[in-house]
Amino acid sequence: MTHINDILERIGVLEDELTRELEKRHEDLRGVIKALDAQYPGLAEHLEEETTVAIDGEIHESGNYVQPVQEGSEVFFIPKLEGG
Repeated sequence: MTHINDILERIGVLEDELTRELEKRHEDLRGVIKALDAQYPGLAEHLEEETTVAIDGEIHESGNYVQPVQEGSEVFFIPKLEGG
């Protein structure tokens, strides 16, 4: 199983840097992911393929990323569980 910290380490991002970046305002989850990918090239692919997203405690498993992100929302990228 891949953990989010492993993803961050692979692309050279410190976890606290990522937390600060998510504090910026974006209309929807796609905007958050695009902004992070612009800052940290390659991150979007890992987030989209290897994580599920929770916004304000509600898990969103669909891959369309149009979920609104309100000012002050908490966005968490949760590693997907792999069966075996």
